This record gives sequence, structure tokens and C-alpha cells, in this order.
Amino acid sequence: MAGYLLKNCAAVIVDEGNGPDVRRNVDVLTDGPAIRAIGEGLDKAELPAGTVARDAGGWFVYPGLVNTHHHFFQCFVRNRADLDWTKLSVIEWLDRIYPVFSRLTEECFYHASVTAMAELIKHGCTTAFDHQYCFPRHAGKRLIDRQFEAAELLGMRFHAGRGGNTLPKSQGSTIPDAMLETTDEFIADCARLIDAYHDAGPFSMRQLVVAPCQPVNCYRETFVESVALARDRGVRMHTHVGEGESPVIEARHGMRTVDYCAEIGFCGPDAFYAHCWELTHDELRKMAASGTGVAHCPEPVYLVGAEITDIPAMSAFGLNVGLGCDGAASNDNSNLMHCIHSAYMLQCLAASTRRHPVPPPADFLGYATTGGAALLGRRDIGRLAPGMAADLFAIDTRRMDYVGTRHDPLSLLAKVGIGAPTDMTMINGRIVWAKGEFPGLDEARLFAQAEAALATVEF
Repeated sequence: MAGYLLKNCAAVIVDEGNGPDVRRNVDVLTDGPAIRAIGEGLDKAELPAGTVARDAGGWFVYPGLVNTHHHFFQCFVRNRADLDWTKLSVIEWLDRIYPVFSRLTEECFYHASVTAMAELIKHGCTTAFDHQYCFPRHAGKRLIDRQFEAAELLGMRFHAGRGGNTLPKSQGSTIPDAMLETTDEFIADCARLIDAYHDAGPFSMRQLVVAPCQPVNCYRETFVESVALARDRGVRMHTHVGEGESPVIEARHGMRTVDYCAEIGFCGPDAFYAHCWELTHDELRKMAASGTGVAHCPEPVYLVGAEITDIPAMSAFGLNVGLGCDGAASNDNSNLMHCIHSAYMLQCLAASTRRHPVPPPADFLGYATTGGAALLGRRDIGRLAPGMAADLFAIDTRRMDYVGTRHDPLSLLAKVGIGAPTDMTMINGRIVWAKGEFPGLDEARLFAQAEAALATVEF
């Protein structure tokens, strides 16, 4: 694979392991899947054969974003005011939305995944984790296989979270019978997918995460077996925690969700939880002590109307924090770059009620890059430096949108926000989005195929 020389970049966010630094008027040289060099005048030295040079004047070049929580299939349940949850609890909303999810077909899951990943790429995301917990019986067991197919089509670096629900509604869950699996079914398919797809090597494009949906909708044994499988195979673990279910878990088990997961062993440096907005400071300290991470999803807060996640406390206690879009049924988009801006602004809104100060804007870019990479256990992504994966995106700042903002590239995404797609997104050394197009793909055709699949859904 040919490399690229991005010449005369106005700014590049470089991090050689000691924190981000802005380099002005430098070149970026990639070679295959990796960054080879960042510096001035790289075109004066001998370049690898086949290197393609591109003028990057005016470009701010950032490390590719890492999305740590999503539900791709929910792209087919967007902009549904009739299913909005502004006046509902999370549990009530799930009761209404899950019957719709249970009617999706295999083709719906595939095209929804293409839809989500395409939007993520347009807005600078280069590694995506998806928590796919919906397995209607009629749709079969190959839904994550189809997600890997979609990721390969678009060139996305993809971590698949094999989710599942095992507790029937008759025992207190929110899951329709058509979406239930047994623990044995769930664990067996996790093992199959790990064997088929998980690649732990450098610059891996495919990895697997064992991700039972949430404690409120699964038997205890499902989580126990998940821990055993994940630790045996050396993969990460993920679930939903602290999004309104803790009182239910306490009523069932005599302890809140964080303690319940800790007792089972579903915690530690190889585990990360989504949301965590209802957790106490003591619970956050316990998570920090165990090394358990948080995938923070800021934008569903707008719909939930619940407490804004205490990111300043998480930061002060030393938790590793990543960012996620969350499912499109509660966010209505797959734009992680917008989530950086939302996350920062929501913390500013709540600042007067916090014990700890709001982290600086640049930290929110860090949550979406190095923070996300750490949650996924990746040391080869999340930073721009020689030897790291060539995952990056570029914004041409020679536009009226950026007048008065260009002095601080590190704060730009959180403080100002980026309203348009990137000018270029590169994953693993391959340009996957540039000049408003997916090279080699027909977006109009992808759109038509997705709309045709969506038309089969009964709401």
C-alpha cells in the first residue's frame, strides 16, 4: 500500500507519549499502515516508493477519533418523536422501543451498520466500538459477521461488542421474548466470533469484546460466564452501568450495580462501562481503584433530562474516560466530533454544582482519542507519532468558520465545535473519505440500499 506525504500542514497534533503538542507548518509521512515521520521538509529526503504527495496547506491534522459506545442498529430508529423519551424513565423507554428493535432483519442490521460507520468516518472517527446486543431470533446469529463486512467495505477499524440479553420479561427485564438468548447461546457465539475475527496484533482492524447488555436484563450466570470467557481469551469486557438501573439491581441483589459487577469480577483494566451518570463518588473511586474505565456518552443527556455525568470527578479520581455517541435512538446521530463539543459544553453548564473544576477543552479531545484507545486496550492508535497507526483526519481551516479560532488547535473541537465533515479521513494509511466522497464507493447507492432496508421495518 502506497504511503502519503501531507505537505505543509498548518498544524498537526503530535503526541509522542508525553501529552499532545501542536506542531506548526510540518509534513506528515505515512508508510503502509503506519506514520513514518512528522517534521519539516520531509520531501527533501528520499521517500518510500509510490508515496503520494498532497498539499495540506491550511489543514489542521488530528489523531483519528475512537468511538467507545454505540448501537449501530438504532440508526433505523432515528427522528421518531413518537418514541421520544423526554417524559419517560430509561426503563419505560426501553419497554416501548425494544418491540421495534425485535422486528429488524439481518439486512437491516447490515445497512444500519454501514450508515453509522459512514457518518462516523465523515466526522473523523477511525476506530469504532459497537455494542450490538439485539439478536431477534428471526434475524439469526450472523449479525456481527455482517458488521465486520460493513466495516471492511468502508475501511473502518472495528471493535465488535457481542452483546446479548438472557433474562425474560416475566422475571423483571425489559426484553421481548423474540430477543432473548440463553447464556449458553450467548457465550458460544462470543467464542465463535473471537475465533473467527479477533486479531490482537499491531494495527489490527478487527477485535471482539464480550459485552452482555446490562445487569438488569441478564442472569447473573451470564456475567459470570462472560468474565470467564473474556479472561480466558484475553479480550475486553463491556456493559451498561449507572444509567438508572442501580435501584433495580439493589432491590434484586442487595447491592448497587458497581458492587454487583465487582463481586462477579466484571471489572478491572480489561473492562469498561457505558454511561455511569448516576454513580456516587464512592462508586467512582471503586472503579478507579480497580482500573475499570468509562465510555461517556454526553448527548443522550439532552433527551434523558437526567443528571449530567460528573466528568470532573471522574478525572480527579483517575478514571480512564473515553467518549461514545451512544445508540442513535437516544442520540439521533453518529457524529463523535460533535460529542466532543457537547461533552465540554455540558460540563460547563454544570460547573457551578461540581466539587471539581471542569477539565480544559483539550482534555475532551483526549477522551475521544487516547482515552478511547486505552479503553479498548490499544497502544497503536489514538496518537499521531512515528510508529503509530496512520489514523487521522484533517480540517481545512481556511474558511470563515475558523476566523479567530486558529491560535489553539487543541481546544478547537471542544470549545468551538466542527460543524462540517472532515476534508479527509485516513484509517490504517488508507484515505477512506476525501473531498466529500468515499473513494471507490457510490454513496448514492449505499443510501438507496439502506433506505430500501429501512422500508421493511414496521413501527
